[in-house]
Amino acid sequence: MTVTWEELGWERLAAGVGRCRLPGWDCTVGLVLGEGTALMVDAGSSVAEGARLRAQAQRLSGGRVTHLALTHPHFDHVFGAAAFAGTEGYGAVGVDAVFAYGREELRADAIRNGLPQADADEAVDALAPPRHLVSGEWTLGLGGGHQALLANVGPGHTAHDLAVLVPGSVSGGPEVVFCGDLVEESGEPQAGPDAVPSRWPDALDRLLSLGGEDALFVPGHGAVVDAAFVRRQRDDLATRFGVT
Repeated sequence: MTVTWEELGWERLAAGVGRCRLPGWDCTVGLVLGEGTALMVDAGSSVAEGARLRAQAQRLSGGRVTHLALTHPHFDHVFGAAAFAGTEGYGAVGVDAVFAYGREELRADAIRNGLPQADADEAVDALAPPRHLVSGEWTLGLGGGHQALLANVGPGHTAHDLAVLVPGSVSGGPEVVFCGDLVEESGEPQAGPDAVPSRWPDALDRLLSLGGEDALFVPGHGAVVDAAFVRRQRDDLATRFGVT
């Protein structure tokens, strides 16, 4: 049975491209449909949430989820990754080291922010690094002429920030850029101990260059924004961190 994006609580952004704002931390996940393929962007904040997202994505695609891109290594974006076992996983270079050596900090951060300890323990125990590590740009073919561009645009929000561009020529609409937490709309961008503030404005310049003036920019938290919003946030961050 065909199901619409809206029936499952998702927002359609272009043909075959959508996103869902999740409860709890207002975190965004994305979905890009190809021909017999489906790319998830981020995985949710727990294994159970990841499993729900995978089931919804498979209803929307009519097939299985084949690829998973993780925008950055924070619990609310990666703790659902174990639910996507069997997919081809992608992350920025260095994410593998965070998953290997920073697991306890990820777990502690999740619990500090309200994730039940049992959920945090389950996610950390099952957390595996993505198979494919992106150092520059990686064009991901999704079949039938569909593709997505994975771009290591950081550091900024973290040392390992990955953006996902869906070209307008593929979707039949505007370019769509999944930004991770390099861009936030529902609150001020969060700069934790793993942020690289001096490089963050440059990362937003790269996002703007990637998407262009007419793109839809999908933040890690909050509503979809335009290039003008991203540029204002870039300037605010430069002022906030004293970057010229």
